[in-house]
Amino acid sequence: MTKCWVNGELVDRAAATVSLFDHGLLYGDGVFEGIRFYHRRAFRLAAHLRRLRDSAHAIHLDLPYDEAALTRAVCEVIAAADCEDGYLRLGITRGVGPLGLDTEGCGQPTSFILVGPLRRLADGEAGGLRLVVASTRRTPADCLDPRIKSLNYLNNILAREEARRAGADEAILLNLQGRVAEGASDNLFIVRDGVLVTPPVSDGSLDGITRALVMELAGELGIPCRERSLTVTELYAADECFLTGTAIEMAAVADIEGHRLLAPGPVFTRLQEAFRVHIAAETQPSTQARVS
Repeated sequence: MTKCWVNGELVDRAAATVSLFDHGLLYGDGVFEGIRFYHRRAFRLAAHLRRLRDSAHAIHLDLPYDEAALTRAVCEVIAAADCEDGYLRLGITRGVGPLGLDTEGCGQPTSFILVGPLRRLADGEAGGLRLVVASTRRTPADCLDPRIKSLNYLNNILAREEARRAGADEAILLNLQGRVAEGASDNLFIVRDGVLVTPPVSDGSLDGITRALVMELAGELGIPCRERSLTVTELYAADECFLTGTAIEMAAVADIEGHRLLAPGPVFTRLQEAFRVHIAAETQPSTQARVS
């Protein structure tokens, strides 16, 4: 039976609980990472743990486990899972404390790892995704740095709800200046005249691990790649558009508010093939286990 990891112990799902007084539940006070595993091997685990550490440091949260201990915990959860490929949610909260925003009374942080299969946005969407531009705006970077992967995802949830009500697959969030930030749970790329473009982190996008890998692969394939601000008009005029993320991996976009795009396009197809080869090279059972 699939197990969860809570505060250093593997437990049954029914026993994986937190206190009602945990500040992660009460205020979204904590950080998390979503991690994919293939053939029971975590993909890019070291990068995820570095980002978790950086996010925790940014909110003055002391991690109760070092990266070596968290790596062991991830491996334990994957070994106990009832699926060969799946998704992990690793979270650290401020812990149990008094009602109110003061964190001084919080005790030991709460740590957990959940595991399960993943229904991706791209499932059943071979013809490409349909996107809408949400009225919900991305939290400004000067209010909360988008590189902090915190437990509070309310504006992302509201944007996704807009997409659902519009019959679309995903929402695009803009920043307060009207520039493209990211999808509700993914990074965004466009292709125009053979050049790959993605919004910079300074415009409100998460510093995505899959995003970084796609940019790395583009360099290896000789595909020009630029980080610069994007307008909605540029999305409409793009030759191709696709989303990237740990959960979604890579997914082509066919429609942005009625503007049709080539899906899958040639640049996306080349990058996706290279992406799959890279996953296989890092996680196939026939290769030596490697965390990168």
